[in-house]
Amino acid sequence: MTSKSPMNKFTLKQFNQMFPDDAACLDYLRNEWFPEIIKCENCGREAKFYRITTRKVYGCEFCGYQISPTAGTILHKSPTPLTTWFYVIYLMAQTRGGISAKQIQRETGVTYKCAWRMCKQVRSMLFEDSNEFSGKVELDESYFGGKSHGTRGRGAEGKTAIFGMAQRGDNLKARKVKNVRRDTILPTVAENVPKDAEVFTDDFHVYKTLPAMGYKHATVPHSEKIYVLGEAHTNTLEGF
Repeated sequence: MTSKSPMNKFTLKQFNQMFPDDAACLDYLRNEWFPEIIKCENCGREAKFYRITTRKVYGCEFCGYQISPTAGTILHKSPTPLTTWFYVIYLMAQTRGGISAKQIQRETGVTYKCAWRMCKQVRSMLFEDSNEFSGKVELDESYFGGKSHGTRGRGAEGKTAIFGMAQRGDNLKARKVKNVRRDTILPTVAENVPKDAEVFTDDFHVYKTLPAMGYKHATVPHSEKIYVLGEAHTNTLEGF
């Protein structure tokens, strides 16, 4: 959810206006996780995905292939309404987790068993170690959607910037970002990747600062059409 400064607190009134029903919650997740235009895994076309109202999924405009914004999250396949989940997340984020399952039960009307399970799952997400990636970690960025065929710089207008991190054989995270400049990418790396990780990237200039930040950094020169150089490659993210 959108963070607010201490002088502009995200109030319950604002929360209710932003998430009035399950459809609004699902649209929020879809917009957070996916760009507007997605390459369909089924038909291979650049497509818009439209909401299927009978399920918590979106379908490809061409072939109907479905994606679920809740897949891989604590919300996946839960019979509890998304509005209830979002409200519990809001309460726990506001109080830094200092809220009981009994209070959740009273405020939402779910059973104590359900409230306890929700508290446990939300708390695990709020307080997990921010250094999620370790070992051998690939970093990469790309643009998706839009009609322009430009790459990182000029010509990328109208496209969505995506930055990804992948721990080989384990964890992967890809999120949309406002741009792929140094002041956007590097803080994300510092927040998620510990300094003892071995980091692999292409030769995009933004990554040249990584050694100065304390990372062991190996580069594969994509600009020279070289895609594997010993252990240096970003094939995990490229494949994703």
